[in-house]
Formats: sequence, structure tokens, C-alpha cells
Amino acid sequence: MRIRFWGTRGSLPIALTAAQVQAKVAQALLAASGRRFANLGEAEAFAATLPFQVARTFGGHSSCVEIELRAPDTGSHEYILCDLGTGARPFGGSVMARHGATTPNTFHVFMSHLHWDHIMGFPLFTPAYLPGNLVRLYGCHRELEAAFRAQHGAPSFPVDFSQLGARIEFVTLEPDVTVNIAGLDVLPKRQVHAGDSYGYRFTHGDKVFVYSTDSEHKLDDPDLTDGFIDFFRDADLVAFDAMYSFADAISVKEDWGHSSNVVGVELCQLANARRLALFHHEPIHDDQRLVNIEAETRRFEEITRVDAAPLEVFAAYDGLEIDL
Repeated sequence: MRIRFWGTRGSLPIALTAAQVQAKVAQALLAASGRRFANLGEAEAFAATLPFQVARTFGGHSSCVEIELRAPDTGSHEYILCDLGTGARPFGGSVMARHGATTPNTFHVFMSHLHWDHIMGFPLFTPAYLPGNLVRLYGCHRELEAAFRAQHGAPSFPVDFSQLGARIEFVTLEPDVTVNIAGLDVLPKRQVHAGDSYGYRFTHGDKVFVYSTDSEHKLDDPDLTDGFIDFFRDADLVAFDAMYSFADAISVKEDWGHSSNVVGVELCQLANARRLALFHHEPIHDDQRLVNIEAETRRFEEITRVDAAPLEVFAAYDGLEIDL
């Protein structure tokens, strides 16, 4: 199982500003310290030695994560996604580059909820416009179809939903009921978020991936907490909503429907999970801030670990691939 992150931001997509790009270039030039490069290859090799926040970026697309069960070279035309934020647009472009516009493809998409940052990529999802493709949208909200139809057409978008060329199907799932879809055992779980959000536990063979975004964990209800510990139990990877600092999550942003890096570590340690991907990043956090949060979270994991294997912690970024 391979997990590929196409969009990792929360609430709305963002882009690097001109000033931020200029600052990165300035830091890279300072690090080069006057050295000369004979060609682009040498310059790229040097760039690869620079800190992440200087040479790279966490990206700005909103939530979209791919689960790949079969390598691209097997000729598979079946894809599995979590959410359709703006990350769905580059994902769709990658499918087009791989197969072109005439090869039929099937897309299984599991929706956490229907807030705009999680569905706004669908109108720009090229495969949805091509006859022969099948896009099957799964979710626990009864308003699933209505939400997708509402953002297509006047006055919000120039193309009506009825003009999509692909076959679009909507499938309602029941919370706490495991179903087998596209080779995965899928278990949805209701989470604490305005209008409800649903996490998904995906099992394929002996590998487990948990997608849990837009969920507020206060840890003050033992039964609720124990339920999520079981949900995360022995997961190989948990993509976790760590949008806020712990201080914000329990004060000014309490009841805003999101969690923190600290709570993510605590739940994953209790559940004996192996990897924690900090996800749904706060839009105002730049690359340096996210690098700092990643380092702080790793340190917190170290000092709170008790008689257990280390929990691998990292901040997800657009383009990250993790093999389980």
C-alpha cells in the first residue's frame, strides 16, 4: 500500500507569496557562499542538501490523499482517494498524463465531509468530464449528492453538473460498518466536527491506513477517546488533523472542530500506531513554522514515550509518498 499526498492544507488553499519565494532564494544564495555550478545538475545537487524550508515547500493544496494498491506499471486503471480538495486537480492531471483522455478509469473517493475545502477540487477534476470514466463518491452524509451538485452551475461555476461526461455515482456508507471496496476493508467513524466528519480506517492485507481529518479530540470523554484509540489501533500510518497548537485547541479555538499535534501523538501512542502524519495544516503557517512544529512534535513524542516502540512523526506535504 502506498499513500500519496496531493493536498495537505486545511480550510483553504494557499500559495507562496513573491516575498516568500524571494526569501527562499536569498537563503539559498547565502548558503551557496559564492560557489559556482557548472550546470543545472550541480545546482540541483546542492539544492538537495539545503533544509526543507529553504529548498522545498509543504505546498498549498487543500485535502486530497491517494491510496495506491497496485503500482502504475501494472496497467491498473482503478484509483482510490480521500477527499477532493484542490489537490484533486494535480492528481487528475497525473492520471491524464499516464493514460490520456480515451482510457476508461474508475475512481473510488471517500469523503470525510462536505465543507468546501474538501469538495472544491471536483469542478476542476478533469477525469470527471471524460466519457467512459466512473467516479464513485462514498460518504456517510445524506446530503452527499446535493453538495456536489450545488457547486456546479450558475452562479458558482460555468459548467452544470449535468454536463459532466463521466458516470458519477453516490454511495452512502454507514458509520461503524466495515465494507469491502476496491480491495480495501473500509470502516467509517463519526468524528467531532461541525456538521459531522467521518474518519476512515483502510485495511489491505496486514497494512492499515487511517485517514482522520477535521476532528476535534478533547480527551475529556473516556468512552469517546477509547473509541478513537481502537480506531487507530496498530495502524501503519495515521493522517491526523493537527491544524492547531495545543494551546489554541484548548482556548481561543476550542470547539472549532480541529485538533493539535500533541493530541495526535497521545492518541497514536496509546493506539500503538507506527507513523503519524501531521495533516490539514493551518493556512497561516509558513514552511518554517511547519518545520518547527514537526521538530517540536518529534521531541514531544520522545519525552512522552513509555516502554513502546518509537512513533515516527512527520508533517505531510504535497507530493509526499509513503510506502506501508
